[in-house]
Amino acid sequence: QWNLVCDNDWKGPLSTSLFFVGVLLGSFISGQLSDKFGRKNVLFATLAMQTGFSFIQVFSTSWEMFSVFFVLVGMGQISNYVAAFVLGAEILGKSIRVLFCTLGVCIFYAFGYMLLPLFAYFIRDWRMLLLALTLPGLLCIPLWWVIPESPRWLISQGRFQEAEDIIRKAAKTNGITAPDVILDPSELQDLNSQKQQTYTILDLMKTRNILTITIMSVILWMIISVGYFGLSLDTPNLHGDVYVNCFLSAVIEVPAYIISWLLLRNLPRRYSMAAALFLGGCVLLFIQLVPSHMRVLSILLVMLGKFGITSAFSIVYVYTAELYPTVVRNMGVGASSMASRLGSILSPYFVYLGAYDRFLPYILMGSLTVLSGILTLFLPESYGMPLPDTIEQMLLVKGLEYRPASSSTRDSKEEEENPEIFKSTAF
Repeated sequence: QWNLVCDNDWKGPLSTSLFFVGVLLGSFISGQLSDKFGRKNVLFATLAMQTGFSFIQVFSTSWEMFSVFFVLVGMGQISNYVAAFVLGAEILGKSIRVLFCTLGVCIFYAFGYMLLPLFAYFIRDWRMLLLALTLPGLLCIPLWWVIPESPRWLISQGRFQEAEDIIRKAAKTNGITAPDVILDPSELQDLNSQKQQTYTILDLMKTRNILTITIMSVILWMIISVGYFGLSLDTPNLHGDVYVNCFLSAVIEVPAYIISWLLLRNLPRRYSMAAALFLGGCVLLFIQLVPSHMRVLSILLVMLGKFGITSAFSIVYVYTAELYPTVVRNMGVGASSMASRLGSILSPYFVYLGAYDRFLPYILMGSLTVLSGILTLFLPESYGMPLPDTIEQMLLVKGLEYRPASSSTRDSKEEEENPEIFKSTAF
Protein backbone atom coordinates (compact mmCIF):
# COMPACT_ATOMS: atom_id res chain seq x y z
CA GLN A 1 0.00 0.00 0.00
CA TRP A 2 2.89 2.37 0.68
CA ASN A 3 4.95 1.32 -2.34
CA LEU A 4 6.95 -1.29 -0.40
CA VAL A 5 8.49 -2.77 -3.55
CA CYS A 6 11.66 -2.36 -5.62
CA ASP A 7 13.86 0.23 -3.89
CA ASN A 8 11.61 0.14 -0.81
CA ASP A 9 11.46 -3.64 -0.42
CA TRP A 10 13.84 -3.42 2.56
CA LYS A 11 10.99 -1.93 4.59
CA GLY A 12 9.18 -5.31 4.60
CA PRO A 13 11.66 -7.26 6.77
CA LEU A 14 12.37 -4.05 8.75
CA SER A 15 8.70 -3.86 9.78
CA THR A 16 8.92 -7.37 11.18
CA SER A 17 12.21 -6.59 12.90
CA LEU A 18 10.71 -3.44 14.47
CA PHE A 19 7.89 -5.53 15.91
CA PHE A 20 10.50 -7.78 17.51
CA VAL A 21 12.37 -4.71 18.77
CA GLY A 22 9.18 -3.93 20.69
CA VAL A 23 9.09 -7.50 21.91
CA LEU A 24 12.70 -7.09 23.05
CA LEU A 25 11.91 -3.92 25.00
CA GLY A 26 8.79 -5.53 26.49
CA SER A 27 10.74 -8.57 27.62
CA PHE A 28 13.23 -6.34 29.42
CA ILE A 29 10.71 -4.04 31.09
CA SER A 30 7.86 -6.44 31.89
CA GLY A 31 9.98 -8.82 33.94
CA GLN A 32 11.00 -6.11 36.38
CA LEU A 33 7.53 -4.57 36.48
CA SER A 34 5.94 -7.97 37.13
CA ASP A 35 8.33 -8.75 39.98
CA LYS A 36 7.59 -5.34 41.50
CA PHE A 37 3.86 -4.77 40.88
CA GLY A 38 2.56 -8.33 40.55
CA ARG A 39 1.92 -10.83 37.78
CA LYS A 40 -1.79 -10.10 37.44
CA ASN A 41 -1.51 -6.31 37.22
CA VAL A 42 1.15 -6.43 34.52
CA LEU A 43 -0.73 -9.15 32.62
CA PHE A 44 -3.89 -7.10 32.21
CA ALA A 45 -2.14 -3.75 31.71
CA THR A 46 -0.13 -5.16 28.81
CA LEU A 47 -3.19 -6.94 27.37
CA ALA A 48 -4.86 -3.52 27.23
CA MET A 49 -1.71 -2.07 25.66
CA GLN A 50 -1.57 -4.70 22.93
CA THR A 51 -5.27 -4.47 22.08
CA GLY A 52 -5.40 -0.66 22.18
CA PHE A 53 -2.37 0.01 19.99
CA SER A 54 -3.37 -2.75 17.53
CA PHE A 55 -6.71 -1.00 17.10
CA ILE A 56 -5.00 2.36 16.46
CA GLN A 57 -2.65 0.65 14.01
CA VAL A 58 -5.65 -0.20 11.80
CA PHE A 59 -5.97 3.50 11.01
CA SER A 60 -2.29 4.04 10.09
CA THR A 61 -1.79 6.67 7.37
CA SER A 62 1.85 5.85 6.59
CA TRP A 63 4.41 3.08 6.88
CA GLU A 64 6.21 5.06 9.57
CA MET A 65 3.06 5.35 11.70
CA PHE A 66 2.31 1.66 11.23
CA SER A 67 5.85 0.69 12.29
CA VAL A 68 5.86 2.90 15.42
CA PHE A 69 2.65 1.30 16.67
CA PHE A 70 3.98 -2.12 15.67
CA VAL A 71 6.81 -1.58 18.18
CA LEU A 72 4.30 -0.75 20.93
CA VAL A 73 2.13 -3.76 20.04
CA GLY A 74 5.21 -5.99 20.28
CA MET A 75 5.98 -4.61 23.75
CA GLY A 76 2.49 -5.47 24.98
CA GLN A 77 2.33 -8.87 23.28
CA ILE A 78 5.40 -10.44 24.86
CA SER A 79 4.79 -8.78 28.23
CA ASN A 80 1.39 -10.39 28.73
CA TYR A 81 2.64 -13.71 27.37
CA VAL A 82 5.53 -13.91 29.85
CA ALA A 83 3.42 -12.60 32.75
CA ALA A 84 0.68 -15.17 32.07
CA PHE A 85 3.23 -17.96 31.75
CA VAL A 86 4.95 -17.15 35.05
CA LEU A 87 1.62 -16.60 36.84
CA GLY A 88 0.42 -20.05 35.80
CA ALA A 89 3.76 -21.66 36.65
CA GLU A 90 3.67 -20.21 40.17
CA ILE A 91 0.03 -20.72 41.03
CA LEU A 92 -0.29 -24.38 40.03
CA GLY A 93 1.02 -27.59 41.57
CA LYS A 94 3.93 -29.49 40.05
CA SER A 95 1.99 -31.93 37.85
CA ILE A 96 -0.53 -29.37 36.57
CA ARG A 97 2.23 -26.78 36.13
CA VAL A 98 3.89 -28.80 33.38
CA LEU A 99 0.52 -29.41 31.70
CA PHE A 100 -0.26 -25.69 31.74
CA CYS A 101 3.16 -24.60 30.52
CA THR A 102 3.08 -26.95 27.53
CA LEU A 103 -0.42 -27.95 26.44
CA GLY A 104 -2.25 -25.13 28.23
CA VAL A 105 -0.22 -22.22 26.85
CA CYS A 106 1.34 -23.62 23.70
CA ILE A 107 -1.54 -25.59 22.19
CA PHE A 108 -3.76 -22.53 22.25
CA TYR A 109 -0.91 -20.49 20.76
CA ALA A 110 -0.85 -23.03 17.91
CA PHE A 111 -4.65 -22.81 17.52
CA GLY A 112 -4.34 -19.05 17.14
CA TYR A 113 -1.53 -19.59 14.64
CA MET A 114 -3.79 -21.91 12.62
CA LEU A 115 -6.57 -19.32 12.59
CA LEU A 116 -4.25 -16.69 11.11
CA PRO A 117 -4.06 -18.10 7.54
CA LEU A 118 -7.77 -18.92 7.74
CA PHE A 119 -8.62 -15.31 8.57
CA ALA A 120 -6.13 -14.05 5.98
CA TYR A 121 -7.59 -16.25 3.25
CA PHE A 122 -11.09 -14.79 3.65
CA ILE A 123 -10.09 -11.25 4.67
CA ARG A 124 -7.64 -9.98 2.05
CA ASP A 125 -7.69 -6.32 3.16
CA TRP A 126 -4.93 -5.92 5.75
CA ARG A 127 -6.81 -3.31 7.80
CA MET A 128 -9.87 -5.50 8.23
CA LEU A 129 -7.64 -8.50 8.92
CA LEU A 130 -5.79 -6.61 11.66
CA LEU A 131 -9.10 -5.46 13.14
CA ALA A 132 -10.44 -9.03 13.14
CA LEU A 133 -7.30 -10.20 14.97
CA THR A 134 -7.48 -7.32 17.49
CA LEU A 135 -11.08 -7.34 18.69
CA PRO A 136 -10.90 -10.76 20.45
CA GLY A 137 -8.60 -9.06 22.99
CA LEU A 138 -11.73 -7.50 24.50
CA LEU A 139 -12.85 -10.99 25.56
CA CYS A 140 -10.05 -10.98 28.16
CA ILE A 141 -11.65 -8.19 30.24
CA PRO A 142 -13.95 -10.50 32.32
CA LEU A 143 -10.94 -12.65 33.23
CA TRP A 144 -9.82 -9.94 35.70
CA TRP A 145 -12.44 -11.29 38.13
CA VAL A 146 -11.44 -14.92 37.51
CA ILE A 147 -7.63 -15.01 37.54
CA PRO A 148 -6.00 -14.55 40.98
CA GLU A 149 -2.62 -13.07 41.83
CA SER A 150 0.29 -15.45 42.40
CA PRO A 151 0.40 -16.58 46.06
CA ARG A 152 4.13 -17.16 45.69
CA TRP A 153 4.65 -13.55 44.61
CA LEU A 154 2.41 -12.27 47.42
CA ILE A 155 4.42 -14.24 49.97
CA SER A 156 7.69 -12.90 48.54
CA GLN A 157 6.27 -9.40 49.09
CA GLY A 158 5.23 -10.13 52.66
CA ARG A 159 1.49 -10.08 51.83
CA PHE A 160 0.81 -13.34 53.65
CA GLN A 161 -2.89 -12.88 54.39
CA GLU A 162 -3.76 -12.25 50.73
CA ALA A 163 -1.81 -15.35 49.71
CA GLU A 164 -3.58 -17.48 52.31
CA ASP A 165 -7.00 -16.15 51.25
CA ILE A 166 -6.32 -17.19 47.64
CA ILE A 167 -5.22 -20.68 48.70
CA ARG A 168 -8.30 -21.10 50.95
CA LYS A 169 -10.58 -19.93 48.13
CA ALA A 170 -8.97 -22.49 45.82
CA ALA A 171 -9.49 -25.22 48.42
CA LYS A 172 -13.15 -24.23 48.84
CA THR A 173 -13.75 -24.19 45.08
CA ASN A 174 -12.20 -27.66 44.79
CA GLY A 175 -14.27 -29.00 47.68
CA ILE A 176 -11.20 -29.50 49.88
CA THR A 177 -10.90 -28.67 53.55
CA ALA A 178 -7.83 -26.51 53.98
CA PRO A 179 -5.61 -27.12 57.03
CA ASP A 180 -5.86 -24.67 59.94
CA VAL A 181 -2.28 -23.55 59.35
CA ILE A 182 -1.26 -23.12 55.71
CA LEU A 183 1.73 -20.85 56.19
CA ASP A 184 3.98 -21.74 59.13
CA PRO A 185 4.53 -18.78 61.52
CA SER A 186 8.29 -19.36 61.61
CA GLU A 187 8.39 -19.21 57.81
CA LEU A 188 6.38 -16.00 57.86
CA GLN A 189 8.82 -14.45 60.28
CA ASP A 190 11.81 -15.40 58.11
CA LEU A 191 10.17 -14.14 54.94
CA ASN A 192 8.92 -10.98 56.65
CA SER A 193 12.49 -10.06 57.53
CA GLN A 194 13.45 -10.47 53.88
CA LYS A 195 10.47 -8.77 52.24
CA GLN A 196 12.04 -5.33 52.19
CA GLN A 197 14.84 -6.59 50.00
CA THR A 198 14.49 -5.49 46.40
CA TYR A 199 15.89 -7.32 43.43
CA THR A 200 17.11 -5.99 40.10
CA ILE A 201 18.36 -7.55 36.91
CA LEU A 202 21.88 -7.27 38.34
CA ASP A 203 20.97 -10.11 40.73
CA LEU A 204 20.96 -12.42 37.70
CA MET A 205 24.71 -11.79 37.48
CA LYS A 206 25.55 -11.57 41.17
CA THR A 207 27.43 -14.85 41.60
CA ARG A 208 29.33 -17.16 39.28
CA ASN A 209 26.66 -19.89 39.40
CA ILE A 210 23.77 -17.57 38.57
CA LEU A 211 25.82 -15.70 35.96
CA THR A 212 26.76 -18.97 34.24
CA ILE A 213 23.13 -20.10 34.06
CA THR A 214 22.04 -16.67 32.84
CA ILE A 215 24.65 -16.55 30.06
CA MET A 216 23.83 -20.07 28.90
CA SER A 217 20.10 -19.35 28.96
CA VAL A 218 20.59 -16.15 26.96
CA ILE A 219 22.58 -17.93 24.24
CA LEU A 220 20.15 -20.86 24.15
CA TRP A 221 17.03 -18.72 23.85
CA MET A 222 18.60 -16.55 21.15
CA ILE A 223 19.52 -19.49 18.92
CA ILE A 224 16.18 -21.27 19.37
CA SER A 225 14.38 -18.04 18.49
CA VAL A 226 16.38 -17.61 15.28
CA GLY A 227 15.40 -21.13 14.20
CA TYR A 228 11.73 -20.87 15.20
CA PHE A 229 10.94 -17.47 13.71
CA GLY A 230 13.25 -18.01 10.75
CA LEU A 231 11.30 -21.11 9.74
CA SER A 232 7.95 -19.44 10.45
CA LEU A 233 8.77 -16.36 8.37
CA ASP A 234 10.23 -18.46 5.57
CA THR A 235 6.90 -20.23 5.00
CA PRO A 236 5.87 -17.99 2.05
CA ASN A 237 9.09 -18.96 0.25
CA LEU A 238 8.23 -22.67 0.27
CA HIS A 239 6.78 -24.41 -2.78
CA GLY A 240 3.00 -24.49 -3.01
CA ASP A 241 0.17 -22.31 -1.69
CA VAL A 242 1.27 -19.75 0.92
CA TYR A 243 -1.92 -20.15 3.01
CA VAL A 244 -1.66 -23.94 3.09
CA ASN A 245 2.02 -23.81 4.01
CA CYS A 246 1.33 -21.34 6.82
CA PHE A 247 -1.45 -23.60 8.08
CA LEU A 248 0.86 -26.65 7.98
CA SER A 249 3.53 -24.68 9.84
CA ALA A 250 0.95 -24.08 12.57
CA VAL A 251 -0.47 -27.62 12.60
CA ILE A 252 2.97 -29.19 13.11
CA GLU A 253 3.25 -27.28 16.37
CA VAL A 254 0.39 -29.25 17.96
CA PRO A 255 2.18 -32.66 18.00
CA ALA A 256 5.40 -30.80 18.91
CA TYR A 257 3.79 -29.39 22.06
CA ILE A 258 2.22 -32.75 22.94
CA ILE A 259 5.61 -34.48 22.63
CA SER A 260 7.29 -31.76 24.70
CA TRP A 261 4.66 -32.22 27.42
CA LEU A 262 5.31 -35.97 27.51
CA LEU A 263 9.07 -35.38 27.64
CA LEU A 264 8.76 -32.83 30.45
CA ARG A 265 6.51 -35.17 32.39
CA ASN A 266 8.71 -38.26 32.18
CA LEU A 267 12.31 -37.39 31.28
CA PRO A 268 15.09 -35.02 32.44
CA ARG A 269 14.86 -31.50 31.02
CA ARG A 270 18.29 -31.08 29.45
CA TYR A 271 18.30 -34.41 27.61
CA SER A 272 14.77 -33.82 26.30
CA MET A 273 15.63 -30.37 24.99
CA ALA A 274 18.97 -31.48 23.53
CA ALA A 275 17.23 -34.31 21.63
CA ALA A 276 14.63 -31.90 20.19
CA LEU A 277 17.34 -29.45 19.11
CA PHE A 278 19.48 -32.17 17.52
CA LEU A 279 16.45 -33.39 15.56
CA GLY A 280 15.53 -29.92 14.32
CA GLY A 281 19.09 -28.90 13.49
CA CYS A 282 20.13 -32.07 11.68
CA VAL A 283 16.98 -32.11 9.52
CA LEU A 284 17.58 -28.50 8.44
CA LEU A 285 21.15 -29.35 7.45
CA PHE A 286 19.92 -32.24 5.28
CA ILE A 287 17.48 -30.09 3.24
CA GLN A 288 20.24 -28.94 0.89
CA LEU A 289 20.82 -32.56 -0.14
CA VAL A 290 17.25 -33.04 -1.41
CA PRO A 291 16.96 -32.85 -5.24
CA SER A 292 15.15 -29.75 -6.48
CA HIS A 293 12.32 -31.74 -8.10
CA MET A 294 11.37 -33.40 -4.78
CA ARG A 295 9.46 -30.39 -3.47
CA VAL A 296 7.14 -32.30 -1.19
CA LEU A 297 10.09 -33.90 0.61
CA SER A 298 11.67 -30.48 1.11
CA ILE A 299 8.47 -29.16 2.70
CA LEU A 300 8.23 -32.26 4.92
CA LEU A 301 11.83 -31.77 6.12
CA VAL A 302 11.16 -28.09 6.89
CA MET A 303 8.10 -29.07 8.90
CA LEU A 304 10.09 -31.76 10.75
CA GLY A 305 12.73 -29.14 11.56
CA LYS A 306 9.96 -26.83 12.78
CA PHE A 307 8.67 -29.74 14.90
CA GLY A 308 12.02 -30.16 16.68
CA ILE A 309 12.66 -26.47 17.26
CA THR A 310 9.07 -25.86 18.44
CA SER A 311 9.38 -28.70 20.96
CA ALA A 312 12.61 -27.16 22.26
CA PHE A 313 10.97 -23.72 22.49
CA SER A 314 8.19 -25.19 24.62
CA ILE A 315 10.60 -27.02 26.92
CA VAL A 316 12.96 -24.07 27.40
CA TYR A 317 10.18 -21.92 28.94
CA VAL A 318 9.52 -24.53 31.63
CA TYR A 319 13.21 -25.29 32.13
CA THR A 320 14.18 -21.64 32.63
CA ALA A 321 11.28 -20.97 35.01
CA GLU A 322 12.38 -23.93 37.15
CA LEU A 323 16.01 -22.79 37.35
CA TYR A 324 15.33 -19.30 38.72
CA PRO A 325 13.96 -18.57 42.24
CA THR A 326 10.58 -16.92 42.88
CA VAL A 327 12.01 -13.51 43.78
CA VAL A 328 13.60 -13.08 40.33
CA ARG A 329 11.82 -15.75 38.28
CA ASN A 330 9.82 -13.35 36.12
CA MET A 331 12.98 -11.28 35.68
CA GLY A 332 15.00 -14.34 34.70
CA VAL A 333 12.42 -15.58 32.19
CA GLY A 334 12.03 -12.00 30.92
CA ALA A 335 15.78 -11.56 30.45
CA SER A 336 16.03 -14.88 28.61
CA SER A 337 13.02 -13.98 26.50
CA MET A 338 14.63 -10.61 25.82
CA ALA A 339 17.69 -12.41 24.47
CA SER A 340 15.49 -14.56 22.28
CA ARG A 341 14.08 -11.38 20.76
CA LEU A 342 17.54 -10.46 19.56
CA GLY A 343 17.33 -13.70 17.61
CA SER A 344 13.84 -12.89 16.35
CA ILE A 345 15.01 -9.44 15.21
CA LEU A 346 17.72 -11.16 13.15
CA SER A 347 15.41 -13.90 11.83
CA PRO A 348 13.84 -11.85 8.97
CA TYR A 349 17.34 -11.25 7.63
CA PHE A 350 18.18 -14.96 7.83
CA VAL A 351 15.17 -15.45 5.56
CA TYR A 352 16.35 -12.56 3.37
CA LEU A 353 19.63 -14.45 2.75
CA GLY A 354 17.56 -16.95 0.78
CA ALA A 355 17.51 -14.43 -2.08
CA TYR A 356 21.25 -15.09 -2.55
CA ASP A 357 21.29 -18.83 -1.82
CA ARG A 358 18.07 -20.79 -1.24
CA PHE A 359 19.70 -23.18 1.25
CA LEU A 360 21.87 -20.67 3.14
CA PRO A 361 19.18 -19.87 5.78
CA TYR A 362 18.72 -23.59 6.50
CA ILE A 363 22.47 -24.22 6.77
CA LEU A 364 22.92 -21.37 9.24
CA MET A 365 19.82 -22.18 11.30
CA GLY A 366 20.61 -25.90 11.34
CA SER A 367 24.21 -25.37 12.47
CA LEU A 368 23.23 -22.98 15.26
CA THR A 369 20.47 -25.33 16.44
CA VAL A 370 22.86 -28.29 16.71
CA LEU A 371 25.32 -26.13 18.66
CA SER A 372 22.56 -25.05 21.05
CA GLY A 373 21.70 -28.72 21.62
CA ILE A 374 25.29 -29.32 22.73
CA LEU A 375 25.15 -26.26 25.02
CA THR A 376 21.98 -27.58 26.69
CA LEU A 377 23.87 -30.60 28.03
CA PHE A 378 25.91 -28.29 30.30
CA LEU A 379 22.90 -26.81 32.12
CA PRO A 380 21.93 -28.08 35.61
CA GLU A 381 19.00 -30.48 35.85
CA SER A 382 15.71 -29.36 37.44
CA TYR A 383 13.56 -32.44 36.80
CA GLY A 384 11.89 -33.63 40.02
CA MET A 385 13.26 -30.72 42.06
CA PRO A 386 11.12 -28.20 44.02
CA LEU A 387 11.03 -24.66 42.67
CA PRO A 388 13.65 -22.50 44.44
CA ASP A 389 12.10 -19.52 46.24
CA THR A 390 15.16 -17.49 47.22
CA ILE A 391 18.52 -16.51 45.75
CA GLU A 392 20.20 -18.58 48.45
CA GLN A 393 18.49 -21.76 47.27
CA MET A 394 19.57 -21.11 43.69
CA LEU A 395 23.17 -20.63 44.86
CA LEU A 396 23.24 -24.34 45.67
CA VAL A 397 23.42 -25.13 41.97
CA LYS A 398 26.92 -26.51 41.49
CA GLY A 399 28.41 -27.98 38.36
CA LEU A 400 25.77 -30.03 36.61
CA GLU A 401 23.78 -30.99 39.70
CA TYR A 402 20.99 -29.21 41.52
CA ARG A 403 21.18 -29.80 45.29
CA PRO A 404 18.12 -28.38 47.03
CA ALA A 405 18.51 -27.10 50.58
CA SER A 406 16.30 -28.52 53.27
CA SER A 407 14.36 -25.27 53.43
CA SER A 408 13.57 -25.49 49.73
CA THR A 409 11.64 -28.69 50.26
CA ARG A 410 8.95 -26.98 52.30
CA ASP A 411 7.05 -25.94 49.22
CA SER A 412 7.12 -29.42 47.70
CA LYS A 413 6.12 -31.00 51.03
CA GLU A 414 3.15 -28.68 51.25
CA GLU A 415 2.09 -29.75 47.77
CA GLU A 416 2.51 -33.43 48.67
CA GLU A 417 0.49 -33.09 51.88
CA ASN A 418 -2.30 -31.07 50.27
CA PRO A 419 -2.13 -31.85 46.54
CA GLU A 420 -5.82 -31.34 45.88
CA ILE A 421 -5.63 -27.66 46.82
CA PHE A 422 -3.24 -26.96 43.97
CA LYS A 423 -4.84 -29.13 41.28
CA SER A 424 -7.39 -26.81 39.76
CA THR A 425 -7.00 -23.59 37.81
CA ALA A 426 -10.48 -22.52 39.00
CA PHE A 427 -10.42 -20.09 41.94
